[in-house]
Parts: sequence; structure tokens; C-alpha cells
Amino acid sequence: MSDLISPRQVNELTTFREIRVTKASPICLLCKGGRRLCGKLSCPIIARAQSLVKTTLRISSPHIQGTTPPGVFVGRLGYPKVLIGPMVPPFTGNTEILDTPELWVGKEIQEIIDYRFSLIRGKTVAHIREAQTGTRLLDSLQELALGRSPVDAEVVLSKVPKGVLTLGSDIQPFGPSAPLRSFNASDVSVDHRLEKAFYDRDLKANSAVVDLYDSGVYVTRIQRAFSLGMFGIGKNRKLVPTRWSITAVDSIISQELINRIKQNDTVDDYRVYSFSYLDNRYVAILVPEKWSFEWIEAWFPGTTWNPDKGAREAAMMGDFEDYWGRSTYPDVGGCYYSCRLAVAEKLFQENRQAAAIVLREIHPGYILPVGVWNVRESVRQMLETVPEKFDNFKAALNSAMTKLTIPLKSWIESSQLLRKFLYQKKITEFS
Repeated sequence: MSDLISPRQVNELTTFREIRVTKASPICLLCKGGRRLCGKLSCPIIARAQSLVKTTLRISSPHIQGTTPPGVFVGRLGYPKVLIGPMVPPFTGNTEILDTPELWVGKEIQEIIDYRFSLIRGKTVAHIREAQTGTRLLDSLQELALGRSPVDAEVVLSKVPKGVLTLGSDIQPFGPSAPLRSFNASDVSVDHRLEKAFYDRDLKANSAVVDLYDSGVYVTRIQRAFSLGMFGIGKNRKLVPTRWSITAVDSIISQELINRIKQNDTVDDYRVYSFSYLDNRYVAILVPEKWSFEWIEAWFPGTTWNPDKGAREAAMMGDFEDYWGRSTYPDVGGCYYSCRLAVAEKLFQENRQAAAIVLREIHPGYILPVGVWNVRESVRQMLETVPEKFDNFKAALNSAMTKLTIPLKSWIESSQLLRKFLYQKKITEFS
């Protein structure tokens, strides 16, 4: 697998830190390549990244034979007509890890790039409503998404695939692609939990997602099936772009868990958790209060969404919700929901509720965004560690700051919940 990316390509990927943009970093932080807030037709950062990795793969034929993890993709450009197709590497074997982020924590960033760049993506146009009636290709992709193990497959493309690395904070990197002419796969070993939800055309999509999560299906596998329009009332089923399906599933599951934990007692003490991975530093503070949640991320100078290495400070952004939740999409993007899922999951396992503040520093060693799975799985790992425990908020906060490099003042300026717990007095203090 490692020989699919040349040494020169590896070197080129590490030069992302040399990218410059003229707009202020807060615009990049808010946009993250997806909203075109700078006014350009395409993101200059992503365009530069793409130019670094063009066609150096050893693929000389449009005929690809390999073992798909299984992997599928649904694009978003052109919505409601979108590009769909399978993802197949040009080799056989146990390829599950190539499209299963739950198995990636602990891997080096170059390994993850290798996994993603080895998947060749065939693509063809489909209307989102084709999920209601099906087509030959969509039926094949849906059958693939029901699989519980890798499947041998054959893809014939209209030309040799173009080696362009697709970046995004909400999705994993994707490798070469080309228009699809035909796709065939061997027999699929079906996961009967997914199969049951797929064939129940009277079961609402939200209920299907929660039922599958409760039965132990990987979140990323639920997201894959969700994107192919495999859940919900039959007449309402639609294809969902992969980027959107990831956030939708994280949101649905985390909201269900939050509804459950609100019936529980609060944690008994102030807890501080910490974790580092891929030059990201995470800290979580759990407070013995009713549910509320805040996620703040800080991109250091020289990182993808704050590329000016001459900048003096990190670009920071965050969002929060109180006990009653939120009604708008967070500016900080899908990472909010992936983190919320991990936190709510941990509290549900303990039959407790808490106010949670999660802080993330992204340092320059994080050479490109690898997707929101990184946040979900990193926070899951962090919350499995033994926390430090304190009997007051200030002591917990002081401990948290020793694990981060940004001064407390900057975090407070970016936070709603930190200010609340530091400065807002409780009614009990006046009794």
C-alpha cells in the first residue's frame, strides 16, 4: 500500500505549511474551504493543495480491480443532482481500515493520507430522489453499504483517474477520481442490522440511526448508509452528500443521548481530561451542573485555516448550547457535533449529566484536515483516560491551562461557558 504514494509526493504534502492567503484567517476559519466567503470561485488553499498531488500515482489504466473497504461517496456540488460512486483501491486484501476512521486513532497523518489516497473514486451523476426508486448503480452501492466486511470489486472508468487530493474539515481526504463507466462487486456479507433498517420503509430516518447506534454499528457505517438514502419513509428517501450525512448522523445520535442524560444526576466533581494526537491538543472540563456544552478550536499560525505563519496569535472560534440546546447550525462546523457525540456518549455510559467545555489547539504539525472523525475519536479516547478531579471550577480551569499553550484570557474571550462559571453567581450564594 505504501508504494502508491511516491517520496516526492510525501514531501509535497508536507509543504502545505508554506501556503499563503491574503484574506484574514477568521474568514478561512469560518469557511474552511466550503462556503467561498472570500469571494473566489474556489478556495486558494485547496487549489494549491490539489496542484501539489496531481497524477503521480502508479495508475496507468482506467480498469481498476481491488477490494473495496466497502467505500462509497456522495458529492454535494450541483445539488440536487450530485456525483455518486464507489471507492476501490487498486489492490486486494483486507482493506477495511481504508474507510473506517474508528480504527485510525494512533496512526500517523501520512498513514491516513495513504489510506485515503489509495481509494480510486468512480463518479456518475444522480438525482437525490433516485433513492426512492433506485437505479442499477445505486442499488449496487446500497448493497455494498450493507456489507460488514471488504468486497472484491471491479471498476471501469472513462479515463485514467486524476490524482487530486480533496480537502475538508468535515470529510476525510479523498484521492483520485474519474467518470464511472461500470461497476461490479462480488457477493456482499450483509450486516443484518443495517439490512433491517434499509428494508423498513415505514421507519423514520432518525429512529433508524439511533437504533443502529444502540445495536453497536460503527457511526461511520451508519453515515455511509445515510448518505445513500437508505433510511426513512420510502417516499421521502433522498441521497445525502457525504459531508452532510456525517454531521447529520453525529447530530442525531448526540441529541438522542443528550435527551437521555438529562434525566440523570450530575457528576460529583470537577473533572479535567486531556489528550494529544496529530499535533492537536484537546482538553475537556466537566462541571457538576445540568447539561450544557461548548466547543472551541484554535488554529495556530501555519495551519490550514490560519496559513499566515507571520500571524501573532491563533485564530479562535467556538459555539455553545445551554440546557435547552440550539436552533442554528454552529459556525464552527461539523466538529461541534462530533465532539458533542463523544461527550454525551461518555456521560450516558456513566448515567450522569454535566456541563462540558472542550478546547482544542491545532498546531502546525497538523498539515491538513483529515475530517471530523479526528475530533470524535480523539475526544472518545480522551474521555477514556483517568481525569484529574477538583472540588471547584477555578482549580479545574488552572489545571486545564497547564495542558494548553494559549493564555487563559484568550479562551475566556472566546467562551460563553467559561465566563458563566467564572463570574456568574448562583442563587444559592445569596441565601
